[in-house]
Amino acid sequence: MDKEKKHEEELSRQVAKKARRKLKAHGEHQSVWSGLGMFGLIGWSIVFPTLVGTALGVWLDGHYPQSFSWTLSLLILGLLAGCLIAWQWVDKEHHDINEEEDE
Repeated sequence: MDKEKKHEEELSRQVAKKARRKLKAHGEHQSVWSGLGMFGLIGWSIVFPTLVGTALGVWLDGHYPQSFSWTLSLLILGLLAGCLIAWQWVDKEHHDINEEEDE
């Protein structure tokens, strides 16, 4: 009976090992598509604040002219904000990936 139980445990370990390999391979296969999606997400997280800053700057230049360009100032501010958002998101994803690998 004890020998049969050990055999079952070994079989369970082998099945679990193969299941982990399949899940990992499946995850790597999806990583190409998720990588392309990540490019899009990162791109829009930079583009959107830049466009909002530019549009607001154009409006401010038309309604409240100054000795400096609102458009250029807010374009740069939007670009910096977008880069910060993208950097934080990529850093979070990197941290999550490292946690999964450690487990």
